Amino acid sequence: MGFARKEYEFLSEIGLSSRNLGCYVGGTWKANGPVVTSVNPANNQAVAEVVEGSAEDYEEGMRACSEAAKIWMQVPAPKRGEIVRQIGDALRTKLQQLGRLVSLEMGKILPEGIGEVQEIIDMCDFSVGLSRQLNGSVIPSERPNHAMLEMWNPLGIVGVITAFNFPCAVLGWNACIALVCGNCVVWKGAPTTPLITIAMTKLIAGVLEKNNLPPAIFTSFCGGADIGQAIAKDTRISLVSFTGSVKVGLMVQRIVNQRFGKCLLELSGNNAIIVMDDADIPLAVRSVLFAAVGTAGQRCTTCRRLLLHESIYQRVLDQLLDAYKQVKIGDPMEKGTLLGPLHTSESRKRFEKGIEIIKSQGGKILTGGSVIESEGNFVQPTIVEISPDTDIVKEELFAPVLYVMKFQTLQEAIEINNSVPQGLSSSIFTRKPEIIFKWIGPQGSDCGIVNVNIPTNGAEIGGAFGGEKATGGGREAGSDSWKQYMRRATCTINYGNELPLAQGINFG
Repeated sequence: MGFARKEYEFLSEIGLSSRNLGCYVGGTWKANGPVVTSVNPANNQAVAEVVEGSAEDYEEGMRACSEAAKIWMQVPAPKRGEIVRQIGDALRTKLQQLGRLVSLEMGKILPEGIGEVQEIIDMCDFSVGLSRQLNGSVIPSERPNHAMLEMWNPLGIVGVITAFNFPCAVLGWNACIALVCGNCVVWKGAPTTPLITIAMTKLIAGVLEKNNLPPAIFTSFCGGADIGQAIAKDTRISLVSFTGSVKVGLMVQRIVNQRFGKCLLELSGNNAIIVMDDADIPLAVRSVLFAAVGTAGQRCTTCRRLLLHESIYQRVLDQLLDAYKQVKIGDPMEKGTLLGPLHTSESRKRFEKGIEIIKSQGGKILTGGSVIESEGNFVQPTIVEISPDTDIVKEELFAPVLYVMKFQTLQEAIEINNSVPQGLSSSIFTRKPEIIFKWIGPQGSDCGIVNVNIPTNGAEIGGAFGGEKATGGGREAGSDSWKQYMRRATCTINYGNELPLAQGINFG
C-alpha cells in the first residue's frame, strides 16, 4: 500500500490513514459498503483503501440530516456566515496538504491542486459577505394599507454530487452558498477521489464540532451510482446539484423532476477560442496553451476548438506548435510539470479510441496523438487540423486534444462556435470594440461564459458559473446564484381594516 511511502506522510496531517471509513453520518465515521482503493494516476499504484457507504448508511445519514435541518435553518444568516468563515480559516491552515492531495489523487499539477483549494477559500469569503445580503424586494402595492415584499427562506437540504476533475472546488461552489442560505448539505464525492471527500469532510466536521452545532449539518458519502441515485430519488433533498456527463445528468434530471425537486446541472463543455486577424498573437498563444493543456484537458472549460482567421492561421499555429514542444510532461507533484496524467487508465483508452476516430474522419495530427509508455496514464498533448463539420468535433473528448480550423469572417466564426450541442465557455481575441460587443451580444456566443482576450478556463468565483444547451443551464458560485438555494415567497400584508381586491375587483 502506497500510504507507507515517505512522500505520502503528509496525508496523516489531514486525517487520512491506510484504511478509511467513507461516510460521515450524524457525527460518526462509518461505512458498510464495498472497499475501494484510491490510486495515484501518475503510476497507477495504490494510495489507501476506503470503505464506501451502503444503503443503510445513507438512510441513517439522511435521518440525522433531516433533524439537523430543523435547527440550522433557524440560525440567523450572519451567524451561519461566521461558521463558513471558520471553514475558510480551517482550509487556510491545510491549504498545502489538501492541494497536494488533489494533485496526488486527481492528477492535476500541484499549482492547480493548491489553486483548487484556494477556490473554496475564496468561496467561503464570498459567502460570508453574502450572509448579510440575502435580500428580498419591497414591492409597491396597488391597494391602500397593504405592503408587498419578498421573503427568501432555506430549502432545507441540498444534495451535491461532484466529479473527479474538480473533486473539491465544485463542493465549495455549492456548499458555501447552501450553508449560508440555511441549508444542510449532503455530499457524494467522485468514486475515484474518495480521499479528498474524506479529508474535506473532516475539516468541515471539525468546525461544526467546535461550535457545538449538529454534525449532520454536513453529511458526506463515498460511494458509486447507488448513492447518487438515492440522492436523486430522495424527496427530503429539495435541490440536487450534479456535475458530470450529459448522459448521467439527464438521468439525474429526469429522476429529480419526477418528484418535482429542483435540479442544478453542470455538464459537458466544447469550448472554442476565436483568434481574429487583429489579435495580440503572443497573448492568444499563451492563453490557448493554458486552456488546452491545463489539467490535461480535463476541465469542463478546456479549450477544445481553436478558430483562426485565415490571414494569421499559420503564424498562430507555428507559435502554438513551438509552445507545445516546451510542455514538460511528468509527475504532477514535481515543480515545473505542466501536463500530468489523465485521471484513469480508462481515460487513456478513451484518448486512444478518440485519436482513431479523428483519423477516420479526416483529422490530421499536427503534434502528439499518442499515449506515453509509462506506469501512469500519460498522453501527448495533441493538435489536430480538422473540419468543424465532423462528428467528433461535436463531442467532448476529455483529454488534451485541440482541434484547429480556419475561418474567413466573424459571422462564420460565431456560427462555428455555436454549432455544437454544448454551450459552456467561449473566448475571442480581438482589439476592435465593434467585434467585442457583437461577440457578447444577442447575436454572438451562445455560451454561459463569454470571454474576450483571456482563456476559456480559469473562471473567477465572483461570477455565476455555468452554461447553456447540453451544458445543463445551471449556475453556481457568484453573482445571484444563491437564489437557487432558497425558496422565494411573495408576501402581501394587509395592515388596514378594509379588503380592497387587486385589479379593482368588487366581490359582493
